[in-house]
Amino acid sequence: MISKQVQHLLSWLTNYHQLGTRVVIAVVGPPGAGKSTFSEELVDTYNNTKGDGQAAVIPMDGFHLTNEILVERGRLDRKGAPDTFDVQGLISLVRRIKQADADVRYPIFDRSIEASHIDAGLLPKGCEVVVVEGNYLLLDEAPWSELAPYFDLTVFTSPTFEELERRLIQRWLDHGYTQQQAEQKAWKNDLPNAKTVVERSRKADLVFDQD
Repeated sequence: MISKQVQHLLSWLTNYHQLGTRVVIAVVGPPGAGKSTFSEELVDTYNNTKGDGQAAVIPMDGFHLTNEILVERGRLDRKGAPDTFDVQGLISLVRRIKQADADVRYPIFDRSIEASHIDAGLLPKGCEVVVVEGNYLLLDEAPWSELAPYFDLTVFTSPTFEELERRLIQRWLDHGYTQQQAEQKAWKNDLPNAKTVVERSRKADLVFDQD
């Protein structure tokens, strides 16, 4: 069954999107909010309706700075905070996506090795609906705020803080960490990052609260 949030966005696309043009949607939320799942559901549903390849998801996570750079800057323990991303690289990518005048390569983050595969993804020139998903796409401070002109629609989604905590701890448990290690990683890094997203993002065009 298609979620009502995805149905809402499909209706928006029906009313807004002109065939033959590209529309760029930002899906934003704290870590553990389900942005990736939501974005993939939207894209899969749209492609099943309109034809494969008409929509695609581009994750912001590919722009994590390398662990080597973070060690040099003393920020490895805060990986995932706003200053641990290649923001200018992300801005450049979103600008090229919006121009829609060529195929675009983009990096994909591999959580199993905590590193990105450069140019692993390919967005075809003809793709008309692009969903960019990530934590800080609406962060109301430079240089993140430079992304704003390139989005046709912004969406914010998040469950309660308690549910975020549960999900984030479970995420690390699923990657083989002990209960204590998983809690420490969530409390010392993921949840502070979640607070940054919730408190320092500008208001989205659409806000979907999760039960």
